[in-house]
Amino acid sequence: MKTLKLLRLGAGERLERLLCRALAGVPAEAAALTDAECGLDGSRILFALHIDEYGAEESLHTLLRSLRRSPGALRGSVCGGNAISNMMAKNLEGVDFVVANTAAQALALAVSLAGGLLPGKPLVEGTGSLYNQHIAAKNLGISLEEAYFTRAADLVRRVLMFEPPKFAAPRLLMLHASGNRQSNTVWMGREVLRRLPEPFRSREISLQNGTIFDCRGCSYDACLHFAEQNRCFYGGAITEEVLPAVQESDALLLLCPNFNDAVSANITAFFNRLTNLLVLRDLSEKYVFAIVVSGYSGSDLVARQILGAMSMNKGAILPPQFCLMQTANDPGSAQKSEGIAGRLDTFAAHIARTLLP
Repeated sequence: MKTLKLLRLGAGERLERLLCRALAGVPAEAAALTDAECGLDGSRILFALHIDEYGAEESLHTLLRSLRRSPGALRGSVCGGNAISNMMAKNLEGVDFVVANTAAQALALAVSLAGGLLPGKPLVEGTGSLYNQHIAAKNLGISLEEAYFTRAADLVRRVLMFEPPKFAAPRLLMLHASGNRQSNTVWMGREVLRRLPEPFRSREISLQNGTIFDCRGCSYDACLHFAEQNRCFYGGAITEEVLPAVQESDALLLLCPNFNDAVSANITAFFNRLTNLLVLRDLSEKYVFAIVVSGYSGSDLVARQILGAMSMNKGAILPPQFCLMQTANDPGSAQKSEGIAGRLDTFAAHIARTLLP
């Protein structure tokens, strides 16, 4: 069995008990913040974050800066994280204030850009009350804390055992929600597809057709009922075309222009409607890539939203350097950006290296 590198970011009594349980019988050794820039490539890494009512400790920000300074520091590494939050609302009984997920998204983006890979659902988060474990606890017939510890142990196992899938003839699905022929994002996406080598089979679907409805929020039983019939309450293009295409693909390429520091409404609806597919299947063998274009700034916020929805929530693999970010405002301006051809070449070659044997 591979040795796990444990990087602690803060300390707390419950976090120590969790690590004691999750690492029982697992070969593990402590890693230091100073290792982040040069000593963790090719490793299996568990990040353990402790967050109190004031947010993450300074060690997280130190780590983020280190990873951003060293784009290849985690090359070949497989990573996961536990985030523990002790943030209890002092005036609202039973309510937690949670920023652990925000901190984890920032770390996940930094890990990916530094060359690390995260398997699907790479975060196990424990809020102050552990109420966010109640579904797992109910399903397993155990306490909230036992459910939290069990999920953390499972994450450790997945990080150690994970092997990135490869495909002889990768199937890549490119999704976007643009109807603009001068879209910078769509132009970049098509240029990437054009650069992929011969074994690739690619498909493009636009969600910009006026028939995309957001998730209705059906009960689990109702969603399962429709899913068993390959249907959804709303039906339409998502059920008839998009979800079958997702199921058939090996990787997704999401084209996401920045709309007010967020993905577009139709891409958000796609994230939400994916639940209909996932009640019977999972995305654990599929990769997610993205191209994010911002007119001014904020591409990192959109990238974090994508990885949060697609990897942390829906369970797709987050590969190294999963996202190509570009600043372009006026129609067609991306094509005129200095060095754009080289950046597109590099991103397409990276997708090919990730997916091909």
